[in-house]
Amino acid sequence: MSEDWRFAEPENLAVLTLRQIVREGQPILHVTHDSDDGGWQFLGSGDANPDDAVVVALSTVVRLDPSVQALADLPMGWHAWRKTADDTWQRSPK
Repeated sequence: MSEDWRFAEPENLAVLTLRQIVREGQPILHVTHDSDDGGWQFLGSGDANPDDAVVVALSTVVRLDPSVQALADLPMGWHAWRKTADDTWQRSPK
């Protein structure tokens, strides 16, 4: 792992995100840390279409948006959101 890696999970952890984020550069605006399996989801605004889901390494998400490192300590069962990529992350239990 790189020296500045903040997540407890390894860089190659498989996480869910959206095609629009990975391929079209849309911002990550909603992050969930699932309580049942500890999985991470990095989403946009609104409801996600399951057809747009893609699995990538956690390091890919961090490379696309380094600000998600601020959420490395997000407890399982919590989510974080912001209105725009420039806003501060808000957090709460799901």
